[in-house]
Amino acid sequence: MTSFTHDFPFDPAYGRTLDELMAVPAPPVPDGFADFWRARYVEAREVVTDPELGPLEDERDGVRIHGVTYTSVGGVRLGGWLALPVEGPAAEPVRHGFVIGHGYGGRQDPGTDVPLPLPSSAAILPCVRGTGARGLVAGIPEVSAEHVLHGIESRDTYVIGDCVADLWCAASALGELVPGLAGTGRLGYLGESFGGGLGALALPWDDRFAAAQLTVPTFGNHPLRLTLPCAGSGESVRGYHLRHPGVVDVLRYFDAATAAEFVGQPTLVAAALFDPSVPPPGQFAVYNALAGERELLVLPAGHFEYEGLARDEAGLVEARRGFFGKWLA
Repeated sequence: MTSFTHDFPFDPAYGRTLDELMAVPAPPVPDGFADFWRARYVEAREVVTDPELGPLEDERDGVRIHGVTYTSVGGVRLGGWLALPVEGPAAEPVRHGFVIGHGYGGRQDPGTDVPLPLPSSAAILPCVRGTGARGLVAGIPEVSAEHVLHGIESRDTYVIGDCVADLWCAASALGELVPGLAGTGRLGYLGESFGGGLGALALPWDDRFAAAQLTVPTFGNHPLRLTLPCAGSGESVRGYHLRHPGVVDVLRYFDAATAAEFVGQPTLVAAALFDPSVPPPGQFAVYNALAGERELLVLPAGHFEYEGLARDEAGLVEARRGFFGKWLA
């Protein structure tokens, strides 16, 4: 087990060794799970995303970064950023594409998601509904502890389902803006924390994605998560469950570990041994359940500052580059 000095009122390693984490299973698949998500995917693919490219906002790390807006399910208009290879005599055509999810709290700018994992790549960095600088939607709370409960009374109204659809629609918008990517088998997904959990839920039903990398993914094994205190959005769900125990019937359809059993794409998971925000047993449950080719990078900690963090982040960047270089080449 990894041990760090901390002031949390609980153990962010949850007393698990690596061997124990590698044995955490996914919960049973609820009736109609696949049908529910396939229907959501069909609905999202029918959306006319009508993407609009904004003016150039930045140029760095071999890409030009523009603002972008697009339409998602329910007619909701969302924003984000689009990264395109720098133009010029030496510029190469776009050979790879990425949809890049974000953590809870959203993104205020492209941040460390640029540079991209591979050269000659384009990427869309959406702000899913209710989050970040360009994803705010009237009626959806921006604060993560409230956002994660929005519409949780029913699987048909839970905001997490619409956030997954926002990623599918982002992929459609990227395909319209960079039409040369369509059908190439060179579209990847990247997601961390909240974006990692959303990615696990999105991947099984969308064969446009050829490979994915999930970092400290959330929403894994909800029945177990409900027993584990944390400092992240899961604590809000735990509190809601104490007042409304029937919510477990909704959460079963939004379990990233359950969804992982349907993920056939090669997937690299970076899971942490110590994480106060996303309990490691849930992260490893996602990796353990993956049905396709999989690779694991074990991190000492997630959502936590520690000595050696910069070194480990650089190692993850290198692992990600090698992984996508193998599967999206």
